[in-house]
Amino acid sequence: MVEFQVIVGDPETGKTHSVEVDGQHANVFVRKRIGEEVDGMFVGLPGYTVEITGGSDQDGFPMRAEIPQATRKRILVSDSVGFNPTDDGVRRKKTFRGNEISPEITQVNAKIVDRGPEDVESLLYGEDEEDEEGEAEDETEAEGEEA
Repeated sequence: MVEFQVIVGDPETGKTHSVEVDGQHANVFVRKRIGEEVDGMFVGLPGYTVEITGGSDQDGFPMRAEIPQATRKRILVSDSVGFNPTDDGVRRKKTFRGNEISPEITQVNAKIVDRGPEDVESLLYGEDEEDEEGEAEDETEAEGEEA
């Protein structure tokens, strides 16, 4: 069965959220390409639309939009995705995964394109994160006073 970790980026707030997707929701991503849009319902964001921006396979090879299909290829790259040289003009042959999502992909990167009526944190976590963090801080302070 196909299983993905979808990293959803929120351009408005600058936060990213990790969502585990499996079963029928994961099958929606198979055969999609970088740049295609998917209904946010499949990542727990009903009313939202997310765009696939990349990903990586089980061995850590990143996806590139320029490579067709879901195969691995070795290409000559300069300063770009997956290679950051320390000197100017350096090029190197690196292995990349194609732009199509297949069952070998383990992580899918996406960003929110169209927003829904509800807040992202409330949809994904059920409550505001700030409330949970505040409660954890109160418990820590109480333990510190007892010692």
